[in-house]
Amino acid sequence: MTADAKRIAVLGSTGSIGEQTLEMVRAHPDRLQVVALAAGHNAARITAQAAEFGVGVLGLADEAGARGLRVPGARVFAGAEGICELVRAAEPDLVIGAISGVAGLRPLLVALEAGVDCALANKEPLVAAGGIVTEAARQSGATLLPIDSEISAIFQCLRGEQASEVEMIMLTASGGPFSRLSAEELAGVTPERALDHPTWKMGRKVTIDSATLANKGFEVFEVRWMFDVDVRRIEVVVHHQSIIHSMVQFQDGAVIAQMGPPDMRMPIAFALFYPERVANDLPRLSLAEVGSLTFAEPDTDRFPCLRLAFSAARAGRSYPAVLNAADEVAVGLFLDGRIGFTRIPELIERALTEHQAFEVHALDDVEEADRWARDYVRGLV
Repeated sequence: MTADAKRIAVLGSTGSIGEQTLEMVRAHPDRLQVVALAAGHNAARITAQAAEFGVGVLGLADEAGARGLRVPGARVFAGAEGICELVRAAEPDLVIGAISGVAGLRPLLVALEAGVDCALANKEPLVAAGGIVTEAARQSGATLLPIDSEISAIFQCLRGEQASEVEMIMLTASGGPFSRLSAEELAGVTPERALDHPTWKMGRKVTIDSATLANKGFEVFEVRWMFDVDVRRIEVVVHHQSIIHSMVQFQDGAVIAQMGPPDMRMPIAFALFYPERVANDLPRLSLAEVGSLTFAEPDTDRFPCLRLAFSAARAGRSYPAVLNAADEVAVGLFLDGRIGFTRIPELIERALTEHQAFEVHALDDVEEADRWARDYVRGLV
């Protein structure tokens, strides 16, 4: 490790993105230093990670688990507020935001307000509080980087381009594992089947969101806020091969696409080393082996979560926070076997329909809408 190695804090270190981030650190130990790790409740795994990377600042959202952590010489932070304190204590150069759900919002804001660059993997902070997050980055001068493969693709397509010349941003979607199922077949999908994504290795919630297309709807918010694009200039196209990760169309009709194998380590590495592109030994794309690329329009009748996301994005105010919270609760209920797959969008739509929207000016407003939606959806089951 060199003296100028980038100091990174990995929030959500035991999840899929966190583990793949640490894989990149193993591959580039002279360029990257892990100074803090935070997770939800997996005390055994974070203990092993701390030992491997020599990390002395640790956090667990699970307070009981945090009290049981035994890592010699390490400072341990407990609970949701503890994760925020961990960000302040670690003094990182870059925070990897990979905490699932809206729980990642507060530590992200702490980092941005301190002027720390953040690479964002989870979509929920920009869905629920996009304006607040981007304003925090603008005020402090911190850079907000995408890890999500589609948003990273757009970020890369726009390097060196004029934002005023963008005509349309085209988000590609794999279509999920059930794109060819009928409505009747969708109703019988089990959690085990939904968690078996054919292309991407992801966490449990984002895998279900991918299957319902809610994940693609959340990416609409990422694009809207990260690139300051009107929702009317964002469209979604189904691309089953997941080779083109997204495209940007410019006002002269030219389209620039970012391509690569479906491997999350690529956008992770891009964010870790930005603005450099650092050589790696990750798999390379062979178009001859891929053979053909196909595209189709998304079916929002069978997958209404995408339609609901666009609707909430256009409506603004507190609707996006309600959308996000309702989805989190509904996905949890599905994974627990308490509701069927097709009830996920039903519950979200009911929450959006019944919600009395209000303007969102601060984090307290986001949390009020979030609480209302969670209580409402739980009350329906």
